[in-house]
Amino acid sequence: MFQTFVHRFIYRPLPIAPLVTFRILFGGLMMIGALRFIQKGWIERLYGEPRFFFKYYGFEWVQTLDVPGMYAVYSLIALSAAGIMLGFVYRWSVLLFFLSFSYAELTDAANYLNHYYLVILLAFLLFFIPANRRFSLDTRLRPSLALTHVPAWTICLLQFQLGVVYFFAGFAKLNPDWLFRAMPLAVWLPEKAGIPVIGPLLALPAAAIVFSWFGAIYDLTIPFWLSIKKTRIWAYGAVVVFHVLTKLLFNIGLFPFIMIFNTLIFFPANTHHRWLKWIGYHPGEPNITEPTTYNLQPTTTPILLALYIAIQVLIPLRFLCYPGNVLWTEEGYRFAWRVMLVEKNGYATFYVSDPATGRRTEVINSRFLTPFQEKQMAIQPDFILQYAHFLARHYREREGIKQPVVTVDSYVALNGRPSERFIDPDVNLADELDGLGAKEWVLRY
Repeated sequence: MFQTFVHRFIYRPLPIAPLVTFRILFGGLMMIGALRFIQKGWIERLYGEPRFFFKYYGFEWVQTLDVPGMYAVYSLIALSAAGIMLGFVYRWSVLLFFLSFSYAELTDAANYLNHYYLVILLAFLLFFIPANRRFSLDTRLRPSLALTHVPAWTICLLQFQLGVVYFFAGFAKLNPDWLFRAMPLAVWLPEKAGIPVIGPLLALPAAAIVFSWFGAIYDLTIPFWLSIKKTRIWAYGAVVVFHVLTKLLFNIGLFPFIMIFNTLIFFPANTHHRWLKWIGYHPGEPNITEPTTYNLQPTTTPILLALYIAIQVLIPLRFLCYPGNVLWTEEGYRFAWRVMLVEKNGYATFYVSDPATGRRTEVINSRFLTPFQEKQMAIQPDFILQYAHFLARHYREREGIKQPVVTVDSYVALNGRPSERFIDPDVNLADELDGLGAKEWVLRY
């Protein structure tokens, strides 16, 4: 009986219109984002200026291309995103977008943003979701591909993914700094006091508390309100207001637009029919196909869906496996939807010693890192370790020190508190290895 229920829930036919809207908006926004990245000159700044690039654990082998090569990558991102939007050679467009966008983000971990990670996940899901089977160039060229209905899992999985982002963003806010000290909003909001109309309100001490509690409640509950018919329109209004406000107050790129556009997937098909009608969409006569046409066998799909759901739930919770405050150690911090939770500043002074001569040299970080990279490195332990290994290689190969000892004098201030020592200054970081375990040389907060 349970298997029958699951099968019916996963494969019950739903109109394809929500996927059409999602495909068009996602592809269009990603195309604009890539072109904007090129137009702003960010490729030169992020890929041309640095001499050293930070890597994600396990992806140290990913090498960064030169500036012309990265222009080609971002052109490929824009072109493949256009293919997604238009539904043209859709599966190849999605695959090309997924690979090129993922590559661009893997070249330097210092550029990590939550919404870049979300884009990669959505692109991965779209590869398996037939969002091109109506109102696309593919169906124009091959009418036999056209469908009016798709299995429910193709829509519900996207809803789940967006719900995970919101829920865990709210879950991460359930900490004393956010709820009781209103940090970091107590630091950020008064800086926006010059904004017309709402600026004076942001300067009030109570504003940070109100915004903090509203943000936590909003993130934790908005997926559920969007899923209920009676509250959906009001919930979506809250989505628009919330993300427009965050866009006005903070420089967070395309993230507000990604969430405003993509959460339309929660609306029923008849709503999408009305919207899409303005650009020539017609629902057509019902045409329901068997689930086996989606490259996944009916017996396999529930298992794969359960596996994906489990991964998306467990990854944000992995911080529980590490000792100490995750906001301080950042062990389990990335890929966990911890959005705008910390105001963290620090500095790291590195020393390279030659055991043979006893000579100790202070490193000038600006020789090797851009100001942005140095700022990111000083507050993230894995970046500190990677940079120490880079310095060890540099002084071994360029300065002739056979066994360089690399230590760091590092202090960090978290959410308005006084600076405290961050890394054990007596540890030779050149001998330490990165890994998934707790970093013992990080001083616990």
